[in-house]
This record gives sequence, structure tokens and C-alpha cells, in this order.
Amino acid sequence: MKKLKNEAELVKAAILEGVKYAEERGAAVFEPTDSATDKILYIYRLLVHDKIIQPLPEDQVSQQTMRHRLAIWYAKQLPKGHPLL
Repeated sequence: MKKLKNEAELVKAAILEGVKYAEERGAAVFEPTDSATDKILYIYRLLVHDKIIQPLPEDQVSQQTMRHRLAIWYAKQLPKGHPLL
């Protein structure tokens, strides 16, 4: 798994976008006290369920791989020339 340029910033932005997606869809309501780890897990599972991203093999699912997958998902939504790319 090759680390993306600005991956940490992409993950933060992906969490915000994922929370927005889940709440607009009516699938979840996140509290300010929810940890980033919990949000990443829920957003990853929701995007897989909605067939927006490909699921990882169950034995490869970890916090690091889910973060990476969410960063890739968010990066693909950004326009060319965006500073995070």
C-alpha cells in the first residue's frame, strides 16, 4: 500500500465528507465526542454497503487500511489541481 501525498489531510477531509454523507442519508447521527476511529469504521462500512467503494478482504481490514481507502475515495472526488493532490 503506497502512502498518498497529504494522506493525513485527505483522511481528515474524508471523515468530514463521510459524516456529512451519512447524516444526509439518514444512516447515522454523529456526536462531537465520537472518536475518529469510530467514525472511520462506520463511514468505511457504510460506503462499502452502498457500493461506493470496494470492500477489503476481511483479514486485511484494519484502521490503517480503512484510513487509506477513505483517503483514496475522497481524493477521487477532488478536481484536478486541488492542493491536496
